[in-house]
Amino acid sequence: MTFLSRLTLAALAAIAGAAHANDQVTFATNWKAQAAHGGFYQAIADGTYRQHGLDVKLVPGGPQVNNRPLLPAGRIDFLMTGNLLHSFDNVKNGVPTVVVAAMFQKDPQALIAHPGQGYDSFEALKKAPVALIAKDGQFSWWQWLKVTHGFRDEALKPYNYNLAPFLANPKAIQQGYSVAEPIYVQNQGKFKPVVHLLADHGFSTYSTVIEARTDTVRDKPDLVKRFVDASAIGWVKYLYGDRRAANALMLKDNPEMTVEELEASVALMKQQGIVDSGEALQNGIGAMNAARIQDFYAQMVKAGLYKPGEVDLSKVATLQFVNRKVGVDTKAALVKP
Repeated sequence: MTFLSRLTLAALAAIAGAAHANDQVTFATNWKAQAAHGGFYQAIADGTYRQHGLDVKLVPGGPQVNNRPLLPAGRIDFLMTGNLLHSFDNVKNGVPTVVVAAMFQKDPQALIAHPGQGYDSFEALKKAPVALIAKDGQFSWWQWLKVTHGFRDEALKPYNYNLAPFLANPKAIQQGYSVAEPIYVQNQGKFKPVVHLLADHGFSTYSTVIEARTDTVRDKPDLVKRFVDASAIGWVKYLYGDRRAANALMLKDNPEMTVEELEASVALMKQQGIVDSGEALQNGIGAMNAARIQDFYAQMVKAGLYKPGEVDLSKVATLQFVNRKVGVDTKAALVKP
């Protein structure tokens, strides 16, 4: 083989390699690694992202880490954020981001109470003398609770993400992430708390939404599609398949977590229908519809958080990457009757 032939082959190999090189993607979450992020870690651990032509770097958030500004600044490609309130605020403030998928059909925001104190019904919670609620909750979903369910500001006490005041007062109620705080209460307080999901009482927002920049959606729709598809499949495999490798990655990123806590959280996600329920059962994890987004916005207007017409809902989310039944066949193969 001549030198020129070898050079030609090398060039062709380089071109072929470049053509099949995975796209580099940086994805940030809004908190430290936990089971509520499990599907994303699963897609990294089992190669689902790679199978979709993506090399994904996951950047965890945390109490001292705010990843939100990184998305509009172009330093990350996708952001996992909380519920639609953040997305409404982005549109209201002219931040050029858009929701491309909603991995949770139910927001895990909940109110928790001690057992045996008369709090078995959601309606009874508004009579609690003490409600431990963090500042961001007081100025968002608490306003909805007041308008829709008659809760009272007089009961409010600040929640600083320390369970001690709640554990010490059996008459108190407290906010909690329904797939996390109940586990911590059982571990520390040695009792199973009463848990009421706001989602089961009309708080209809999607949660754990994935946001992208509007220019990414416009200029790289295939990249967005592949990321959303792989994330949905990752969630199916995390919930119903072998999640040990994903758990190991999360424990590496968050050594404070334990396998037992991760598994307990997965059990609660399934029990409460957080991820795979409602529209997701037919249309695949990540599903959204415009009517539900409009309904939630109308509730927030009624609660006084926004003015009518203040947010252009057509800019909040795009449905072009969801409702395509991605992952439904994967679930069918994993969950056999």
